[in-house]
Parts: sequence; structure tokens; C-alpha cells
Amino acid sequence: MSLSKGRISLIMNRNIQKIFLLGLLVSSTAVFSQIQEERLILNKKREPEVKKIEKKKTSVETIKNYPPEEKSAVPVEYEITNVPAVSDFKTSTIQGEDLSPKFDSELQKNYFRLGYGNYGKFLADGNISGNLQNQMEVGANVHYISTEGLKKEYPWSSKQSSAALGGFLTSYGESGKFNLNAEYNLIDYNYYGIYALQPAADVDLSQKTNQFTVDGYYDFYTNNILNDARVKSSFLGDKFDAKESNVSAMLNLSKHAVQLPANGITMNADLGLGIETLNSEFAILNKNYSNYFNADIAPKVTFFSGNSYVMLGSSFSFLNSKNKNLLTTDEVKSNKAYWFPKAEILYAATEEFKFYAGVDGGLKMNSYASMLQENPYLVSDQVIKPTETKYNIYFGLKGDLNQNLKFDVNAGFGKVKNILLYEANGLFDNNATLNRSAYNFANTFSAVYDNGNVSTITGNLQYYPLANLTLEAELNFASYRLENLEKAYNRPMVKGTLGAKYTMLDKKLHLGFKGFLMSEKPTNSFQIVETPNPNVSNSTIYQNVENRNDSVAGHADFNLSAEYKVHKNFSIFALGNNLMTQKYETFKGYKVLGPQILGGVKISF
Repeated sequence: MSLSKGRISLIMNRNIQKIFLLGLLVSSTAVFSQIQEERLILNKKREPEVKKIEKKKTSVETIKNYPPEEKSAVPVEYEITNVPAVSDFKTSTIQGEDLSPKFDSELQKNYFRLGYGNYGKFLADGNISGNLQNQMEVGANVHYISTEGLKKEYPWSSKQSSAALGGFLTSYGESGKFNLNAEYNLIDYNYYGIYALQPAADVDLSQKTNQFTVDGYYDFYTNNILNDARVKSSFLGDKFDAKESNVSAMLNLSKHAVQLPANGITMNADLGLGIETLNSEFAILNKNYSNYFNADIAPKVTFFSGNSYVMLGSSFSFLNSKNKNLLTTDEVKSNKAYWFPKAEILYAATEEFKFYAGVDGGLKMNSYASMLQENPYLVSDQVIKPTETKYNIYFGLKGDLNQNLKFDVNAGFGKVKNILLYEANGLFDNNATLNRSAYNFANTFSAVYDNGNVSTITGNLQYYPLANLTLEAELNFASYRLENLEKAYNRPMVKGTLGAKYTMLDKKLHLGFKGFLMSEKPTNSFQIVETPNPNVSNSTIYQNVENRNDSVAGHADFNLSAEYKVHKNFSIFALGNNLMTQKYETFKGYKVLGPQILGGVKISF
């Protein structure tokens, strides 16, 4: 799980004990399945975050003069975030996961580290930041990781590398806090998961993606009409000339803590306004093209009585779409309006037990970039559709026992249109030759959509038995009932994570543990059969024979880390990944690295 500088501290003992929670990356459950190192600095979020489990009101972060008294006095809402169990802690795929336990924000600043391990794994990253003046901070981040891959498992190349360079600026003004982030990512890897053919060892299976993102965020100190505004942009390209741009802007208007005539009742009024554009264009196979423009309006009012509340609202979306590919002669255009319910009630029987229930829905804009976060082995030609959650009804129980044990258990049932799944591809042509493109060995996947019902059960637990020890666990269950497909391909039914962070020897030694499990995933697969060519004598062709009842076995993965501060400016670290010694598959044909040990040094300044 990635750490971020802006993590909000939790006060376990108001006089002497203080401990920091880990944060989750926005994005994704996976960058790609080969090299998923924990990116210690590049993905640090420079804006206020919402924790998965409700934060104590006493746990208010103070950064310089932010927030001022008028904003900290306003009731702040914290919501449960449904984050996948694997979260931003990636699998020990042809990479492994670099864990570096961090408990204090200063450990994230101004350092550089180098590491080397088996499988030819090389790691280099660093961060530098400083204040230009009292109200402005700037910084830069760099990250590089590479591995030689599974040379003993595959005769062809499975090596991979990932590089990223980012910078940020944070300014504290009179009326609010401004943050600007820019980052460039370059990922170079191979479609190495070939199971149905046996090509030559020197076959070119390479794929390369590069992405540039710029995000801006402004948080107004008071919730008097203007609350916050943000702009996000992403520009992605790959080796096969795919191009995608995604830009969104959001403005939140609020009027909070309005006293009503009824005794002890206050009201918050919020209005969210947002627009998003997505343009995706592919240059191979069917040459799919899509363009979307979506506008959202989300009003809501919330009535508070003590720690209990009732929220009533709605969400309206207006979607304009244009789609085209080689199979359609004309561009298909569509305009559609959506309405989604939004309501929640929370009854705080005590501080330790809070019951809640609600209903929500919405339109999620899927993109090629977000799909690659889940499955990097997609062919560079995808049909892009938004996922529409018509409604999701949920209920649960959460609480905080003496600020030492936080929990949240909830269940939900939703009706969803265009559920995003991933199907395996066979060969794209039947020519009996191994002189093929990198993606044409039955080794890639494509997005497939279906409508249906989704049932979920989620449990989160965070426990702080000591001031220097953090324990956490999460378990997710998801069941799909689809209209067309018999199974939800490449979606596991059960996912879970375990984590622990511990410091000792006067915080000189930092220890970390991360483990996760995943149940088997249903998938389709292919057998390639060579048969006589009915049209040409004395020649043969390939035929795809599909198995729609295959599966990828479930697995567990344990990861350990240790860092010892020899001097205030010098540390040594060691990372152990996939210590269960399983070379499991993340997707059909894609095995991961076995046990990995990486060690190195870190210089702080």
C-alpha cells in the first residue's frame, strides 16, 4: 500500500501517542502485473484524502496555518471508500512489491535510494522538496524499477521496466490551499503470457505505454459557498499508436453548519458540478474510436443531530457519445440523460457503534488508461463504454472502540449496466505462421461488457494496540449475476489483504508486512489447432478452439520489509516479496516471479 506525505494522523493517546495511517492510491488496483513496486513518492497525494474508516474528530491535521479556525470548526464528513482489497499494494508479479514502512512524514522527504536483488531487479528512486517561501512548497520525485523477468520459465523475453518523473507545487494563500502535480510515466514490458503456441525465443513481444498527467486542486478554507475545485488531465499513448486524452473539472459549492429552528438540528447543503471529456483512438485491428462528453450535477442536503444524520440527494448526468470502428461505416452518435438516487442515513447509537444504510448510483467513465491499471495485457484496440450503476442499496455497521480499533462491515446489492470484464483473445488471423505481431499469440485480453446484478460484502479493520504498531485487514466478497455471460471473467469472488507496520529501537528500525489472497478467477482460454486449408491445397491454417470454462487458480502472497537507520542521513533496507514461493498466474499465461530479495541503501538529506 503506497504511503503519502499528506496522511492524516490518528491520535491514539491525546497526550503522548501518535500514529499515522497508510493511504490508498486513487487509482488502481494495478499499474501492470509485472513491475508493481510500491511507489513511495511518485504517487504521494497532495490533497486532503478520505480514509476508508471514519476518522476521529480530534484527528485534525495542522499544516502551517491550514486550515484556519473557521474551517476546522465546520463539521467534516468522512465516508467509507469502497477500495478493492488488493488496493495499491500490487502483486509479486514479474516484479515484486517494494515495501518501505514509513511512520513519519519527514521520512518521505529529501532522500535517494538504490537497491538490487535477484531476477536482475534494480531500484532507484528519490524525492527532494523545499520551501520557496513560508507559504509555498515545491518538490520533485523520480522512480525507476526494472527486472530481467522469468528467464527460466519462458524462452522469450519477459523483462520489464517502469520509470516516472514528477513534480509538485503547494501554496497556502489567504483564502485557500492550492496544489499542482505533474507526472510522466513510461512503462516498457512484454506480452509474454503465451500458452497456446511455441514461438521462437527471439520473438518481439514488447509493448510500451507512456502517460503524462497534470492535476490541479484548490481547497477553500471555509465552506461558505465555495468549497473546493479540481482539474485532472491525462494523456496516454502506446507502441501501437493508441492515443487517449481524458480531462475532467469539478467544482463543489457548499453551505455548511446552517442552524435550523428545530433544537439541535443543523444542515449542510452541497452542490457538485462536473464535466469530463474522454477521447480514445486506436490504430490497429478494428481501429476503434470513441469520444465522450459527460456533465454531472449532484445536489444534496444533510441534516445532523449529534453524530447522526440523514442525507438526501440526487445525481444527474448528461452524456454525449460518438463511436466508430472499421465494422461501422458511419459514426454512431448518441445523447442521453441519466438520473441516479442518492440517500443515506446514519444512526450513532454510541461512538463505538454506528448503523448506516443508503442508496446511490452513478456513471463511471471507463478509459484505456484505467483499464491498463487493472490489466496491462490488453490489446491496443478496445471498445470503450461507461459503466452505469442504476442503483446500489447498501447497509452496514462501523465504529471506533477507544480509538484503538476501527471497523466497518457492510453489504450491498446493485443493478449495473455495462459491467466491465476482461475476455482472453485468440489469434486474430488463421495464418499458420509464427511470424506474428506481439499481441497475436492468444496472449492478450479485450474489454467485454454485460448487464446484471452485483452483490458485495466488505469488511475493514484497523487496530492500533501500541503507539508503534499498526495492524489492518480487509476482505471483499463480490458475486455477479449476468444477463449474457455465465461467469464474470477475470473477476475473483474473494479478495483480502493483511498488513502490519512496527517500529522499534527508538524508531531506528522499521518493519513491515503485507499479505494478500485472491480466490480463483473464471476465464476463457484457447487451444490453437493446425488444420488443412480448405481453400489452398497442401497448406494449413490455425483454428481457435475456445474453452469458456477455464480458470486462473487462487493464490496468496506474503511480503516483508525492514529498514534500519544507521545514521540520521543513512539507512539500509531489505525487501522480501512473494515469500510463499508461488509462481502463480495473474491472468491466463502470465506467471509471476518467485521469491524475491532486494537490498539497498538510502541517503537522506
